[in-house]
Order: sequence, then structure tokens, then C-alpha cells
Amino acid sequence: MAWLAARLGSARISFPSVSVFRLLASVRMDDMGLVLSRSPLERLEFDNVALRKLPVEPSDEPGVRQVKGACFSRVKPQPLTSPRFVAVSHEALALLGLDGEEVLNDPLGPEYLSGSKVMPGSEPAAHCYCGHQFGQFAGQLGDGAACYLGEVKVPPGQDPELLRENPSGRWEIQVKGAGLTPYSRQADGRKVLRSSIREFLCSEAMFFLDIPTTRAGSIVTSDSRVIRDVYYNGNPRRERCSVVLRIAPTFLRFGSFEIFKQADEFTGRQGPSYGRDEIRSQMMDYVIEMFYPEIQQNYPDRVERNVAFFREVMLRTARLVAQWQCVGFCHGVLNTDNMSILGVTIDYGPYGFMDRFDPDFICNASDNSGRYSYQAQPAICRWNLVKLAEALAPELPPDRAKAVMDEYLGLYNKFYLDNMRKKLGLLKKEEPEDEILITELLQTMHNTGADFTNTFRSLSQIPCPSDGESEGEENIVKPATDLLLEKCASLEELKAANKPTMDPRELAMLLSMAQSNPALFQMISDRMTIARQLERLSRLKDLMETSQEELEAKQAEEWTSWIKHYRKRLVRELEGQSDVQAVQKERVTVMDSTNPRVVLRNYIAQNAIEAAENGDFSEVQRVLKVLQRPFSSQPGLELPAWVGRGGTTEEGERDEGEEPQAEAASTSSTRNPVPYDSKPPTWANDICVT
Repeated sequence: MAWLAARLGSARISFPSVSVFRLLASVRMDDMGLVLSRSPLERLEFDNVALRKLPVEPSDEPGVRQVKGACFSRVKPQPLTSPRFVAVSHEALALLGLDGEEVLNDPLGPEYLSGSKVMPGSEPAAHCYCGHQFGQFAGQLGDGAACYLGEVKVPPGQDPELLRENPSGRWEIQVKGAGLTPYSRQADGRKVLRSSIREFLCSEAMFFLDIPTTRAGSIVTSDSRVIRDVYYNGNPRRERCSVVLRIAPTFLRFGSFEIFKQADEFTGRQGPSYGRDEIRSQMMDYVIEMFYPEIQQNYPDRVERNVAFFREVMLRTARLVAQWQCVGFCHGVLNTDNMSILGVTIDYGPYGFMDRFDPDFICNASDNSGRYSYQAQPAICRWNLVKLAEALAPELPPDRAKAVMDEYLGLYNKFYLDNMRKKLGLLKKEEPEDEILITELLQTMHNTGADFTNTFRSLSQIPCPSDGESEGEENIVKPATDLLLEKCASLEELKAANKPTMDPRELAMLLSMAQSNPALFQMISDRMTIARQLERLSRLKDLMETSQEELEAKQAEEWTSWIKHYRKRLVRELEGQSDVQAVQKERVTVMDSTNPRVVLRNYIAQNAIEAAENGDFSEVQRVLKVLQRPFSSQPGLELPAWVGRGGTTEEGERDEGEEPQAEAASTSSTRNPVPYDSKPPTWANDICVT
């Protein structure tokens, strides 16, 4: 014990927040020697099957390069300076058999979960993939900032439902932002606090909305810095390097199979492993055996197996995008390299949950053409599936792939209508008119500028008609109309929303060019973009000639008409039901567990980001708690945390001599607080996500 006492008594060694008694209690005899109990992260059992089943590049030299004939490259994550936790998701870490509190209290936790230190059994690697970006084949892309750490065996006693969704028996873990890889191109392989917070919160929010997604176990930030020009406006700033721990059965994606693509007829680029068909076969075998074992077992014929696999990917993708549409989620960058081969949501970048309903909603400020707008998502997912089918040929015969794709639209519509019926509480009957009722609802929401999330959440408060109610119907419809009018936009909000996003001179030039030089016009714009701008101009003109009172009267008229239509449909829902009260109770229960009270709106994320950038991580943790129960009211969690501290944000951790960020003058602490389930405040209109 003299040796141990000397070490513990050294003035140069300190254990923050750990008493000597706790430290001594962690000492145990092991193989006749004294050792400290291990970090919980050192007890993870890795089984890195992907690196054994798929080809790994023989070179582990640093530097950006084309990687031929391999699916992975070994990498060395770059350590961060003073890594520390921002937040952890206890539920996500439990997938790995980890206790969140134990991880938070582990001195080595931030190092291991940022890639600054490599866990025993981990084999850091980066995945090689290609992709079609905004419709054009971009050639080799790959994990430019993400780093595969390995695959952790599923712990005993895991939920059987999770095992059904992840039959491989392993969870792949990644750190995103751990430094340079062969695929970093001109970037630095780092991520910053704001993008990391957005990915962390949305990954978990989607899970608790019951939408298939990758998970996020933790965020680590640091004193390491990188330069970022946030708005691409020539005003760069230094930001803290941060890392997200991502968890999924696999992070393979559509673009993983595009590394075999021949030279593209438009861009001239080809996949780095073009001609290596044996690797494509190897990858298909791996994916199907590991993640689609029922298909592997049920289809001994290779072609039939591959067709069944592609059909399942198509079905999962159709179901996923239908779920996105039903919560107003817009991904923002639906390139083929951002679509999971498992049909789960992956790669959270410039996403957005729609506030005011607008089918043309674009969440990514860089998407000038609206290619990835809200209403375009189902068609874009279909386009990406076609590109996946092309990448799988000849293993997947093109004629068989086309037959599968012919099913897509019907399946998508079925998933969408099934979800929408639940959102409207139409549970007992499926009628052809339901599609018209849903379309009319969305049109009314669009015309009145209604908030997507809050309007659907309010529908359960519209009561079903009861016997003999006809003469008193006005007493029901009027309060229901007033309720929905509260969710609508004001005249000024609608004017702001309908301003053309294109400079009038540019629009006039393009209109002239479309007539005088159609070929040149097609090269620099498209008719759909121009049509959207003209439609905005037309709506704005009408609004300029309307008063607030006239607008409110028109909104009330439209909502009254739809509510009456809706209640007539509810009458048919009750036909033949012996216990009307039970039916009504079930309807409300289903609607309130389908229509969320809270989603991760941009302003909620922005408040958390600004607080964290000033050193206060409590708002990130609070928002996570709120998002973990999106369908429920949570007393004590209605408002941001800083409101309870008198409206001030704690002074952040800042380097000596460092000035606050430029946005500090308008940070969350100086704004009027709004509840998490509120329509967005006015300042949220200025948030720009690229």
C-alpha cells in the first residue's frame, strides 16, 4: 500500500470531484495486482464484422486520395484539447449497455466519445462512398468528418423490438467531427457546436416521434478551434470543435453502392471502384445477411433474393418519407449519399420542421432551386431509389428493379393516408373521400398560414357530433373555428412569407430570357422556380389589397367550411358503434399520441445553441428532456431554462481576451420567452440554416 499511498498523495495528481475514499473503493485485486476499476467504455465488447467482411484499404497513411477497391480506410482520430460533455442521451447509450450517469462521471468519457482516445477493441475507420448531389454525380465522397469506431455487441436483455429492427446483434458507433480522413477533400474533418447540437437533438427527437432514425449518444465540445464562415458572407469566426457520437445498426447508404459506377454521362466522374463487381457482390451479401436475414433465408435464388432486398429498401423508404411528411419534417439534403440502406433517417444537416404550412417549404438556404423542398421529398426519394437500382445492376436486373419501382407511389400513398387518418382520428372506416378531406385541410392551412404542428394538435379538441345536435351545431363550430384561427398567420406574417426570394430585376431578366433564349434559360434556371416566384408575387399583390379584418373574416370562413366537412365525416365514423363514448375517447387518445405537441423547431434549437456557445449547456439538456416526450405536457418544462433564472444566461466559458460572438446582442437571454409548444417568435424568421 506504500506504493499506492505515494501515488495518491502526490501533489501533482488530482482527481476532480472524486474523494480519496471513493477512489480507494474503486481499487480491487486482480491477478494478484492492484488496478483501478476500468472506465465503463473500456468494457464495451467490440465485434467489428464490417471490417472483416468488406475490403479495407491497405494503406493507413494520412492524406486525401482516391480510394480504389476498398469500402473502408483505417484512420487515426485527432485528439481535442480539453474535451468535455455538453449532453448525453441516456436512452441511446443504453443501446450499448451503458449507464448515462456512469458515462457522464467517467473522467475518460469525453476523450473516448470524441475519438481523442481509442477504446480497447475499437478500430477507427472511414467509409468510402459516392453520391448524386443535387441531381449530379459527384464521384467519391466518403466519411470526410465521421469516423467508424467499431461495432458493439448488443448487451443481454435488450428490448426484443429493438432486436427485431437490428437483427445483426451489433450497434455501429461513429464519432462525427474527429478530424481528417482520406475523404475530407478541402475540409478539416471537424464539426462545431451548433451543427453538433442540431444533429444530437434531432436524432433523438425523431426517435421519440417514432420515426426510424440513427441515434445520438453524446456531444463533446472542447477548447480546440476552427474557423467557420457561418453565413458564407465573408465574416468568419472561431468556433469550438465538437463531436457527436452516432449509433445505428450500420451507416451504409445508397451511395455506398455507387463506388462502382461507370463514368457519368453528364459529369464524366466515375466511382473509384468501377469494374470491381466482385466487391459489389460482397457488399450486397454482407448487407442482406447482416440486416435482412429473413430475406437471406427465404430466397435461395440469388436474383430473387436481390429483388426482395431492393423491394424491402423501397418499401422502408416510402414509409419513412410518408412519416416525414406527416410531421412536417424536411431533410434538406436528400442526396443519394444521405439515404440509409436500412430506410432510416440519416445525416442531420440543414433540416427543418415546418412552422407555417407551405408545400414549397425549403429548409436549406443553399437549395436555391427547391429540389429538396417539403413537397418534393416523396419524388426525390423515388429518384434516389432509381439511382440505387442502377448501382446494384447487374446483381439487380433492371427490368425487375423497374417492376419494383412501379409499386412505390401506391405504397407511399397508402402509408401517407394511413398516417393522416390517425392524425384526423379516422380509425373505424376508410373512405375514398378521406383523401379529399385531407387535401382540403392542407389547402386551408396553406391559405390561412396555419401552423402545421399546432393545427394538427388542436384537431382532437373538435368534438364528434352527438345525436340531436343539428340545431346547436353553431355552438360547436364557432369555438372550433376560433381555436384554429389562433394557429393562423397575421396579415403582416403572410406578407413577409410571400415576398419573392428572387430580386425583381433578376426575375424580369429570366422571364425575358425564357422567351428569347430558352436554351440559355434552361442552363441557369427552370420554369418551376420562376412559377413559384410568380405565384408569390400574385399572393403578395392580393395581400397588399387586403386588411387584417378582411383576412380574419376570410380565414374564419375557410375554417368553418372545413370543420363542417370534417364533422360530417366523424358522423360516419360513429355509425354502427354501440359505445360512442368509447369511440370518441379512443379517437382523442390516438390523435394526441400521433400529433406531437412539440417538435424541434429551429428557434428551439437556436436558443440551445446560443446558450451553449456562451458556456451554458443546461438548455441543450432541457430541450432533450422535452423532446423525449413530444406528445405530452410536462409541468415545469414549458419554457427555456434561462427564463427561470430571471431571463439571463450564465456567463459562458471564454478564452482570455475573447470577445462574445457577434450574435450575442440578440441571444436568447434578451428575447421574450415563448413556450416550446408555441408558434415561432418573429425573430425566428431570421434564422438561416445552410
